Amino acid sequence: MEADYQPTPSPTRVLTAMNNEGEDPYPSLSDYHDYEPNLEFDDTELQATSDSAVELLEEKLDLSASCAGTGLDYLESPVSDGTIEENFEEALVDAPVIETAADDLAALEGDLVDEEDYLDIARLGIVEVVGDDSAGRKVIVVSACKLPSNDEETFNHAKLLRYLTHTLDTFVEQDYSLVYFHHGLTSKNKPPYAWLRQAYRAFDRKYKKNLKALYLVHPTNFIRFVWQIFKPVISAKFGRKMMYVNYLEELAQHINLDQLCIPQQVLQHDEQLMIKNRKNVPVSPPPTTVVTPVATTQFGASLQFIRENNGDEMIPPIVTQCIEFLDTPDALETEGLFRRSANVTVIKELQNRCNLGLPVDFRGDPHIAAVLLKTFLRELDEPLMTYELYDEITQFQSLSKDERPRKVKILILEKLPEANYRLLKYIVQFLSRVMDRSDLNKMTSNNLAVVFGPNLVRAPSSRGMSLSAIGPINQFTDFLFMYQDKIFII
Repeated sequence: MEADYQPTPSPTRVLTAMNNEGEDPYPSLSDYHDYEPNLEFDDTELQATSDSAVELLEEKLDLSASCAGTGLDYLESPVSDGTIEENFEEALVDAPVIETAADDLAALEGDLVDEEDYLDIARLGIVEVVGDDSAGRKVIVVSACKLPSNDEETFNHAKLLRYLTHTLDTFVEQDYSLVYFHHGLTSKNKPPYAWLRQAYRAFDRKYKKNLKALYLVHPTNFIRFVWQIFKPVISAKFGRKMMYVNYLEELAQHINLDQLCIPQQVLQHDEQLMIKNRKNVPVSPPPTTVVTPVATTQFGASLQFIRENNGDEMIPPIVTQCIEFLDTPDALETEGLFRRSANVTVIKELQNRCNLGLPVDFRGDPHIAAVLLKTFLRELDEPLMTYELYDEITQFQSLSKDERPRKVKILILEKLPEANYRLLKYIVQFLSRVMDRSDLNKMTSNNLAVVFGPNLVRAPSSRGMSLSAIGPINQFTDFLFMYQDKIFII
């Protein structure tokens, strides 16, 4: 490990998505979806008209009181009886305008502050990056209720925007989903209009093209009102990415709620809405039934269970199948390998077939095999790098460059269980061959680390994964990929 390390070459990009022929640009999550839309956002017209649209919005908001009886009191959804209410517009009319917003936003033209300077913003928890959704896409959560009051003169909205772009920059080169918890946004913590205009300009096409799903949770008449104002200048394609979520149980159809950082007041608001709008909601949830996995189960099982039921093989059969399929020139050279999502229905079908011990057909699509491999790692009952090693890995950035080789070797060779070590070595050595084709597939060690880091390293569910842990985890994983030939025993 004392020898100089030679990093593997690097870049990033994408491919694949399923066409969506649906005509309704505002689907509810209760509707059945059997597609992964190939969507892009054409904002050329919006760039020219956003200022006038916002000015129009400011004028129209004065009319909000007259909208009370016009049918705009709720956001329509097939699963709602139309009684989700919020006196947001009335408060919004009297909302204070922050005069210094334009001055603060001028700082955006300057250099970005160092990462450690974001600590005051990060600890608010406004934005969090969590696990993957059912299509294998990274999930970013934004909670409006965590925005501080505008009365706090020390809060810097320009810095918040820099932090948001700094956070998203790591993930927008791959497919991702965005969950926005709207509850808690009031006139007291609503960002100024100047900030909203600047934010829209800051989030250019690179942030929008790989956004595959935008979940608006607990929407109110305010969101509907704003949507109607901006609808003429927003493409229909972007409209199909938006999904209104009236209740958390709808969101659970697409994302595992256990991995989301849902604020307590959002949970309480959801419970109140269900009681108000669905009188038959039980006071306590029904008892869950523990299902014993059959011997052929691989997804959601432990490595020990899989090994005991597959002839004591150290490498789970589904991992071997995925990697053997992907370890061919055509697959290895697929642009955006491991960054593209796949059709949710196909992935779930193949998972079920695998768990039943039936043959798995990747349909000649490398992205299906890639998503299945990530899904297997994500659904292990304990992460491959084990919960016990989580704290050490998240301290990786604090180690000096001289310390890192020795510490990583100790962690991998001495502290990782034998079965975990064998599987990790098998996967990492395959990924080194993916990196060897990075000039064609655009997957460098850094890009692969962003994809695999949170799937190899996870916090116990009782603690949850904080955004501050993502950086060290990805850096540790990148180090592992770059220097795998020095770390693993041949």
